[in-house]
Amino acid sequence: MTQWQVRFDDGHQQRYLPDRAAVLRYVLAVGPRAASPRFEVFAESAPVTMKGEGEAGGGSFGGRRFELVEVIDLARDDEVDRLRAELGLP
Repeated sequence: MTQWQVRFDDGHQQRYLPDRAAVLRYVLAVGPRAASPRFEVFAESAPVTMKGEGEAGGGSFGGRRFELVEVIDLARDDEVDRLRAELGLP
């Protein structure tokens, strides 16, 4: 299951959410009170694997990796309307 991450307030805040709809709902909820209108949205991608030989590496799990997939800027004209439309909200 892909997990999503939202970073905002110039990287000082981050939240992990279960799906894109949760990301959009979260941005709409906290956006008006956030220090910055810019939200970076990341999706979990292929995990980091360790290189090397033996128990210390050799393809073992090294952690999760997230890739930037979108920047939501609530200062843009119609950005809130776009997010609401994607969620099917009036």
